[in-house]
Amino acid sequence: MKKRWLSPLALIFALFLLLAACGGDDNGGENGEGGDVGDPSTDPEMIQLATGGTSGTYYPLGGEMADIISNNTDVSADAISSNASAENVMSIENGDLDLAFVQTDVVAHAVEGINAFDEPVEHVLAMGSLYPETIQIVTTEESGIESIEDLAGKTVSVGAPGSGTFINAEQILEVHDMTIDDIDAQNLDFGESTGGIQDGNIDAAFITSGTPTGAVEGLAASVDIAIVPIAQDKIDELVEAYPYYAADTIEEGTYNLSEDVETVAVLAALAVSDSLSEDLVYEMTKAIYENAEGMAHDKASFITIDTALDGIDIDVHPGAQKYFDEEGVE
Repeated sequence: MKKRWLSPLALIFALFLLLAACGGDDNGGENGEGGDVGDPSTDPEMIQLATGGTSGTYYPLGGEMADIISNNTDVSADAISSNASAENVMSIENGDLDLAFVQTDVVAHAVEGINAFDEPVEHVLAMGSLYPETIQIVTTEESGIESIEDLAGKTVSVGAPGSGTFINAEQILEVHDMTIDDIDAQNLDFGESTGGIQDGNIDAAFITSGTPTGAVEGLAASVDIAIVPIAQDKIDELVEAYPYYAADTIEEGTYNLSEDVETVAVLAALAVSDSLSEDLVYEMTKAIYENAEGMAHDKASFITIDTALDGIDIDVHPGAQKYFDEEGVE
């Protein structure tokens, strides 16, 4: 019987298949799900850092962070206003943005594809946690509103549909056996909310933001405000149902309050696109956490390497993770 030898063309084809099988995933770093991140050659020279409304905490703090990134990395950064968490997540997912402020609860919902998100996002990774975002239910001392139950039938701002504030309002009402339908809900931003309270057009507003919040400080300068407390048993129920919440206290003296007010908080964080390279995200993460002490904003004191992974329930960008690993953060 004659031996059958492979032709030179067949040998070349077989070798090509073998090399392709062995080549694997040499496309940059990987996130926790094994997906590729960007190549340094495709990194942008200019990055927009999406924040929130101009009267909240995200915007001024984001401006300082943008300066830090510009001064300590090879890219220029510019802070821009936005409708905050939910919009920011989708802007990253759609490729319109590379970096943004988010609430840890909202971005967790996005990755799961629940609440405001019809399907899971695939291109959004965490850079790190920043500071507690306190849920402040703001009203006036003259309103007579002293509990969550007192909000029934009242005109209440709950933020934009799908925003972090809106979801917080829904969940807090839920543990009090109430829904959005039990109030006259208004979808206003922080500045519009406090303006509406001052003008008498709304009775109260849910505001999820680091304290003190500029819009609330402005309101407190003109009227005597009150923050509606959340009872401890309801705090416990909320934390059990939604573990990304934590008990929080708005301290006496904040907004001229005469006593501490018990409430809850989520965490502010930075989210980043998986299109950015490991090298660039490493440099941005290092710049922010090593220069936070020099920022003027009150919330900068909470931005520490020790708490950088608190509340993070999604994959961390490999560049950020590399920095945290070097610093021994777990």
